[in-house]
Amino acid sequence: MTSDERRTDSGIVVQPVYDGSDLEGFDATTELGSPGQYPYTRGVQPTMYRGRLWTMRQYAGFGTAAATNLRFKFLLEAGQTGLSCAFDLPTQMGYDADHVRAEGEVGKVGVAISSLEDMRDLLADLPLDQVTTSMTINATASTLLLLYQLVGEEQGVRGDQLRGTIQNDILKEYVARGTYIYPPRQSMRLVVDTFAYCAKEMTQWNTISISGYHIREAGSTAVQEIAFTLANGVAYVEAALAAGLALDDFAPRLSFFFNAHNNLFEEVAKYRAARRLWASIMRDRFGATDAKSMTLRFHTQTGGSTLTAQQPENNIVRTTIQALAATLGGTQSLHTNGFDEALGLPTERAAKLALRTQQVLGYESGIADTVDPLAGSYYVESLTNEVERLTRKYIEAIDERGGAVAAIESHYMQDEIESAAYEFARRVDRGDKVVVGVNRFEESDTTKADVFPIDEEQQRAQITRVKALKMTRDNDAVRVALEDLANAARGTQNVLYPMKTALSSMATLGEVADVLRAEFGVYTPS
Repeated sequence: MTSDERRTDSGIVVQPVYDGSDLEGFDATTELGSPGQYPYTRGVQPTMYRGRLWTMRQYAGFGTAAATNLRFKFLLEAGQTGLSCAFDLPTQMGYDADHVRAEGEVGKVGVAISSLEDMRDLLADLPLDQVTTSMTINATASTLLLLYQLVGEEQGVRGDQLRGTIQNDILKEYVARGTYIYPPRQSMRLVVDTFAYCAKEMTQWNTISISGYHIREAGSTAVQEIAFTLANGVAYVEAALAAGLALDDFAPRLSFFFNAHNNLFEEVAKYRAARRLWASIMRDRFGATDAKSMTLRFHTQTGGSTLTAQQPENNIVRTTIQALAATLGGTQSLHTNGFDEALGLPTERAAKLALRTQQVLGYESGIADTVDPLAGSYYVESLTNEVERLTRKYIEAIDERGGAVAAIESHYMQDEIESAAYEFARRVDRGDKVVVGVNRFEESDTTKADVFPIDEEQQRAQITRVKALKMTRDNDAVRVALEDLANAARGTQNVLYPMKTALSSMATLGEVADVLRAEFGVYTPS
């Protein structure tokens, strides 16, 4: 790169001036369309934020279910418009709080949920017929979904009235995050069973949030983020079709989850290109006829990996830029990170300030006054086209390798991400990439922000609670229900139906996961 050359984070060359000359042959009617119409480049709704602001959905979860319930209520009182739940590592990996492998991790990076009893406490006094809830859970997604449904039914809310999203995106766990349990193909069965179950029982629920967020957190570029995410989306659609599901029965409930980083215009272009690509894939590759099957609806979270422990207040500015990119790009819901999250879980002060950042953008900045305010910018349209072109090249390369599952098994996606992460780290080390407060404008002041305290007593209380449940429930009923689940897993029956029965009998999340471990096996990467 020459001294005067500028590139985006994905390596796209940025010209000093854009005059539209690189857009020759660009047909705005075809490539952009109107908002709410194919190919959805300009947004999935005709009025976008003029009709209703994005959902402000702050991520929360720590300690016990009761403690997280209090944080939910604090955020709702502060004006949050949707819930988003983080689960601790044992819950994500299918272990109860009293399991030896859960030691030291109970309630640390999310809330500990081991049973229906815990889910009741998590959702206590929350109107499930009104609020929408997002749950960031993958390997044990079906279990958490059923626990949520059971609590809803106890409140008198039918499954078809419940609204929300489970992440349920297991493929990106093998690529970037690591909270998998079973081998990829057995995990895909759980995903497809969840699609089929919700198509009948929870028709308003988003059955998957196909996630580029963690791919980006692992070090990918913006182009790799949407390329690998959409390729995974293709794999889920193909698996569901192979299982006999009708495309327009399940595709409208697919949703996506993207990251937001600091390169404002590339991020905006990324979201616009992703919508256009998915619409094309669903219509031209799979023959979708329902417009809802072609619309890419997505949640955004600001970039956790961009936060710095040095001068943490600078993260407020970073988060604001990223939130601006997400909203200019047309996100349906948004989480803004707390400025202190490079140090620990967000304190109440940081969590409220993060929410206020969204509220200021939504109500004071004017970005909600018109749909797709950057449309027609020579620079933005050029970037959108280039992001789309490079993304298509990656998808073609994945197709040539046999699709996303085969590409993951051969480590193709992982290698591409590792190369991008290494190159970014080199640029920071050389000073080519400036990170304020880290490699330029450093300060010697080592004063730290307040750090969220980890309550060891909450961990002990959760362990005691699970042990007590296992001693006082009807263990014969649990044993029979778990045997039925094992039989379903051995055959071709949808496993969510016997799983729900087991959970209603007070079987724990860990016991359900253990049954599936015995039948499906455990994945060990080569």
